[in-house]
Amino acid sequence: MKARVLLMLLVVSVILSVEATNKRPNVILAMADDQGWGDMGYMGHKVLKTPVFDEMAKTGLRFDRFYAAAPVCSPTRASVLTGRHPNRMGCFQWGHTMRKHEITIAEALKSTGYTTSHFGKWHLGSVRADSEVAPGKNGFDEWASAPNFYENSPLFSHNGKVIETNGESSAVTVDLALKWMAKVKDKPFLSVIWFGNPHGPHIGTEKFLKMYEGETKAYANFYAEITGMDAAMGQLRKGLRKLGVADNTILWYCSDNGGLKPNSMAGLSGKKGKLLEGGIRVPGIIEWPDVIKKHRVTNVPANTVDIYPTILELAGVEQPTQQPLLDGVSLAPLIQDKTFARKKPMGFWHYPAGGRGMHARKILEDLRVEQVAGNQAPAPKAGFVDRQYPLDKFPGPSAWINGDWKLHRIVDKAGTNPTYKLYNLGKDVQEKTDLAVAQPQVLTRLKSELAAWQKSVVSSLNGADYPK
Repeated sequence: MKARVLLMLLVVSVILSVEATNKRPNVILAMADDQGWGDMGYMGHKVLKTPVFDEMAKTGLRFDRFYAAAPVCSPTRASVLTGRHPNRMGCFQWGHTMRKHEITIAEALKSTGYTTSHFGKWHLGSVRADSEVAPGKNGFDEWASAPNFYENSPLFSHNGKVIETNGESSAVTVDLALKWMAKVKDKPFLSVIWFGNPHGPHIGTEKFLKMYEGETKAYANFYAEITGMDAAMGQLRKGLRKLGVADNTILWYCSDNGGLKPNSMAGLSGKKGKLLEGGIRVPGIIEWPDVIKKHRVTNVPANTVDIYPTILELAGVEQPTQQPLLDGVSLAPLIQDKTFARKKPMGFWHYPAGGRGMHARKILEDLRVEQVAGNQAPAPKAGFVDRQYPLDKFPGPSAWINGDWKLHRIVDKAGTNPTYKLYNLGKDVQEKTDLAVAQPQVLTRLKSELAAWQKSVVSSLNGADYPK
């Protein structure tokens, strides 16, 4: 009898141990708006104060070659949610939308039992509840979202209804997220937190402006916004610990594109809007105390398109069978401190389409008026394949990174007569020495790879990846 009891206790112990080991992680994807690669204290910035980010960089996995999929905001956000280059779904520039056919990371995780949320900047279409491109139609159970960047005391669309907030913009966003996490913490969750800072116009709060007395007004407000966002990340980390979920939560932070200030790129060439390193190389940090137990810095090239397949693998979720072609690769082995070398190159393509400006507060004020009056207008139609593109024309600049090699494809205003420049980023991160003539074999190989990839992208753009 005693032996039987002991055996049963052993079985139960093993089961509990397996369950604990296999407990699926919570996931938080946080993103800044226009924070450059050099806009961090840990990067040696002489003025900017980012104590929380500095601590994260010392305790977690820090990426020194992390890239935004695009040099502007909306396309990069689309890449995070889909694991695909944004041109595949027609999200070319700021204010453009994803297509309704895309299977987002929220939808993929939700189908396996995760509860999901979005807080902050959306910028992938309407935040009206009935829109095909609103957060709620893209897999998010809970959302408090702005259609574009936002300032302090912002208005948000909370599941489609306009709400008011009060306080520093990043802190307000995190507070909403933590209140939601407190309600759902007993089941695995995904929370996408996209800050409005440090996008201009820069409006720092008094608390953080005091830290930059002596700086010009413009720079003081810019720095104050980043330090405010840093403090909000501290608020988030403290909140996760208080909820008892910090250890098993993957907290992944990055920016949506390069910065604009002269000292934001830490010496890299280019800025936001350009495919030079300063336009697409951004801060990247992951914390996950249960798995990342020691500080590491990696120079492995990584990209926002990698977030989707990485999170799915770490969550034990198979990619949906109907999932369109991915551009990203899983970084799970790298995160788990296993041998990893990126074998898949990274493509960048800044399509010359016009951006779509949208004033977030005005949009939400108008929506609130409609809601109070009880006559809310239907959301505009969006998220569909609306035209076909030629498979042999690739307008706009593009780039291709394969290991340390980076190829730039440069076209004229008509989108024709391409010229090429070739750089070795391992020796020339500032992209000063063009090796196109000196390395003809490398040039030919990378040109061929880039052309094949761009043709694939246009095929997706034309709807080839979607079920008929």
